[in-house]
Amino acid sequence: MKRHKEKYDIVVVGGGHAGVEAALISANLGLDTLLISMDEKSIGRTSCNPAIGGLAKGQMVKEVDVLGGVMGFFADKCTLQSKTLNKSKGRSVWSPRSQIDKLKYETVVQEHLASSKLNIFGGEVVSIDTKKNKVCGVLLKDKTKIKCRSVVLTCGTFLNGLIHIGEKKINAGRYGEKRSEGITECLISLGFSAGRLKTGTPPRIKKNTVSWDLGDPGFGDSDPIPLSYRTKDFKPKDEPCFSFRTNKDTHSLILENLSSSAMYSGDVKSAGPRYCPSIEDKVYKFSKNPSHVLQLEPEWTNSDQIYVNGFSTSLSEEVQLKCLRTVSGLEKVEFIRPGYAIEYDFFFPSQLKNTLESKAVDGLFLAGQINGTSGYEEASSQGLLAGINSSMYIKNENPLVLKRNDAYMGVLVDDLILKDTNEPYRMFTSRAEYRLQLRSSNADQRLLKYSEDFKLLDKKTIDILAEKIQKTNDLVSFLKNTSIKPEQINKTLKKIKESPIKESLKVSSLIKRPTFFIKDLKKTNIGLPEGINNNINSKEIIFEAETIIKYSGYINRQKDEIDKIAVYENKIIPEDFNYDSIKSLSNESREKFKRIRPQTIGQAGRIDGIRPSDISILLVYLKRTFHVKQK
Repeated sequence: MKRHKEKYDIVVVGGGHAGVEAALISANLGLDTLLISMDEKSIGRTSCNPAIGGLAKGQMVKEVDVLGGVMGFFADKCTLQSKTLNKSKGRSVWSPRSQIDKLKYETVVQEHLASSKLNIFGGEVVSIDTKKNKVCGVLLKDKTKIKCRSVVLTCGTFLNGLIHIGEKKINAGRYGEKRSEGITECLISLGFSAGRLKTGTPPRIKKNTVSWDLGDPGFGDSDPIPLSYRTKDFKPKDEPCFSFRTNKDTHSLILENLSSSAMYSGDVKSAGPRYCPSIEDKVYKFSKNPSHVLQLEPEWTNSDQIYVNGFSTSLSEEVQLKCLRTVSGLEKVEFIRPGYAIEYDFFFPSQLKNTLESKAVDGLFLAGQINGTSGYEEASSQGLLAGINSSMYIKNENPLVLKRNDAYMGVLVDDLILKDTNEPYRMFTSRAEYRLQLRSSNADQRLLKYSEDFKLLDKKTIDILAEKIQKTNDLVSFLKNTSIKPEQINKTLKKIKESPIKESLKVSSLIKRPTFFIKDLKKTNIGLPEGINNNINSKEIIFEAETIIKYSGYINRQKDEIDKIAVYENKIIPEDFNYDSIKSLSNESREKFKRIRPQTIGQAGRIDGIRPSDISILLVYLKRTFHVKQK
């Protein structure tokens, strides 16, 4: 632990995934940064699922990586199994996921932080010091004051956290870790609106009490690709996860004991994540399902502690154990730790700008579960953006604002600040209207320009990624401009049950066919451009070039849509705009505009319940009253 000074540029509060990203990127950008954690030994802890990535989340990890973040790079060092999900669907929603060694991940994070330019201090922040609605420092529980110009709050589930296990209640931020008190009350005193949310985690069970032969093993990809572009020689382990299934006895026992669940007894009044329901919710709300899958996942190499994915619960410990023992293969199971639900404070994210800076207090940024989100990847994405933008705030430079067609990270922030949330927000591919363009395979092409402009990556990494992008473009051009004759390819087409060609045509025309791929050119005399060989980069280049061609029609249509709405996206609405002066707006629309205070016409149009007619009225009034500036 490094001793803290009296003054820093930036103070990051919280050492979870959001805090780690925020602190590291701001330190790397040359800001004097202090990371304050209540427990330095818990920095980087993956407190729930032992995995990084997944549906839509894998895309965000790749985006974070291109923008100078570290989650994917750390995960690659700790991977127990690597797998691309959603392969039965189109390539735009393929999502990488890594099962990780949780203990090693924590160690890797802490070792990296210790060798960085970052300052780390163990302590508890209880309030934010402000002057004239501007951050000037933080106050610790021991009355110590630390001056700073910006604060990034990444408090996770620790703000007045309350754990529920049946009727048992524990004041805690996570199991075995004390909660944080004071920050909620401080922000409310500054005019912020807070709410309560709930999330949960399943039991951890002893490995030697499971009959593994009765489970169905699942393995990773035979030729995995890393989450980070900076990872070299990616050869992870391939440790299996095992699936088991609940049955009617399990369900009957759960229904008989719903009153022992904190969520069903009325003890928990806050909303939980709809898309990651508890086992009680699954059984009660989906009563026609005869069984539900439980995925048993190792938490580290040779782990004796197993994570029971799919059995998140707030049932009493006794009932949890009885229920699990009705599952074939788990009849003798024993707990290391029961599952639990946790309630915590969060702040409605409509109180933030699209930079994640507070609208009320200059220099105050919020990131992660404090904004109502759920998940490591959502936290990491927000932490990175908050760290970048707090740095830009101090440097008095333009912030990094990602649009919805730039990245899932842009979708995430836009959804949060415009739609608020009455349940923990989780990213899905369905939330992104431009998901055909937001592929995990093209994160570098979409975002490298921002890394160059904001100096988020070192020159060597930028050069490597720029070369990869150039080779991808060169390969696309080669395939579009190279012709192929019937005698060169018809035998291959017959084998893959594609109709033969009668005259020469461009190779790209063949690749647009659903079952034809670049590898099918192997038996022709058409070679690929120089520099495309059999390494990870080349596999990614070939895959992405192929995808660009196959999706070209859809992508071009989406680009046309984006161009049409771009003019509205960039029309600024003045911060002090008086919506009460527009008498033709409905009271409901006026109140929504006043509460959220959109920064642009594009944002205004995406507010829930706002009609096209409201936007037309707003545009007319702006044109009459103001000279609308372009961003």
